Amino acid sequence: MSDAVLLNHVIDGPEDDAEAPVLVLSGSLGSTLDMWRPNIPALAERFRVIRLDHRGHGGSPVPDGPYRMPDLAGDVLATLDSLGVEQFDWCGLSMGGMVGMHLASEHPDRVRRLVLCCTSAHFPDSTAWTDRIAAVADGGTAPIAATVVERWFTPEWAAAHPEVVEEATSMVAETPDAGYLASCQAIEVWDHRDRLPSITAPTLVIAGAADPSTPVEPHARTIAEGIPGARLEVLPAAHLATIECADDASRLIVEHLAR
Repeated sequence: MSDAVLLNHVIDGPEDDAEAPVLVLSGSLGSTLDMWRPNIPALAERFRVIRLDHRGHGGSPVPDGPYRMPDLAGDVLATLDSLGVEQFDWCGLSMGGMVGMHLASEHPDRVRRLVLCCTSAHFPDSTAWTDRIAAVADGGTAPIAATVVERWFTPEWAAAHPEVVEEATSMVAETPDAGYLASCQAIEVWDHRDRLPSITAPTLVIAGAADPSTPVEPHARTIAEGIPGARLEVLPAAHLATIECADDASRLIVEHLAR
């Protein structure tokens, strides 16, 4: 495990209200904390929302790779410690969900409630990650950005929201090559299936019915069946369901965290 780094972050909502519960948002590989912007109006009414950039992404440091999920989780804890946050609710999408699973199983005293969106506990076939690592090593993130984002939204929704697609493509293309590659290496070897039963935080799993990256079968189903008492909700969206179905996703998150 490498040394932790402090992550770039933005705080929304009642920052000075000590009674407001803290909700941490952590996004997908190749995204920045801006990916949560559609959800902030609903979430910041109830929570002190802390959005994070993973190491190697956005405004966060880019330490040498390869990364592993405990490294990314260690960065989160160091950052939250620096903010005086002891316990928190967690909502993570894709790689952010993987970090959340690690935090909830290995640091159960820190995570109160958990929302896992369009994510996976394990990729049975790691070939796609091996190929993506090779592509980024050869040409960087910019050439693969459009192909990556094609998997983030359904074609119909993307056609109706070209400005969102353009912003998302820029996020991927501008992710530091070294940070993106090292994060792919973390996902390539990720397997948390045997630790799912150790998660005690009440858990909501949100999946996209048209998600080609982490489809309901087997990814969301494996998580929902592996975490005791977890609930699965499926939205009519692709991989970034929290953007494509922002209102429904925000409602589900608020309802789960308020239980």
